[in-house]
Amino acid sequence: MKTKHAVALAVLACALGSPARAEAPDVAVGKVRAREAAFAKTMADRDLAAFATFVAMDAVFLGRTALRGRAAVVEGWKGLFEGAKAPFSWQPDRVEVIDSGTLALSTGPVFDPQGERVGTFNSTWRLDDDGEWRVVLDIGCPPCKCP
Repeated sequence: MKTKHAVALAVLACALGSPARAEAPDVAVGKVRAREAAFAKTMADRDLAAFATFVAMDAVFLGRTALRGRAAVVEGWKGLFEGAKAPFSWQPDRVEVIDSGTLALSTGPVFDPQGERVGTFNSTWRLDDDGEWRVVLDIGCPPCKCP
């Protein structure tokens, strides 16, 4: 009887899926850096649909107001994807991953269309259940001098 229950639980667990496995922090740093660069490329490519795939379903993006959830973030950023030229660009210069391998911080400069630094972005990434890193928290600020 116990064996039947164990088998049933194992089958159920497989059917429901399992959370993403944590990644070693040194491996995750490279993956998050690459994801951030690909995320920034969506702005350069003017591809709002691709941008949306990098945003967690429960994300919060802070700006003039808090945009809560993927749909609100995409709607709030839609105007930034209009026009032939991106209004700004960004690139990661620092990525740190917590020891559990499931959360990361990326930060770096934000540039205007002429390449002048106009700010700093700070994004918190989470390793989602499907194994993809997505932004869960995002905020920009004026250029800062970080230690």
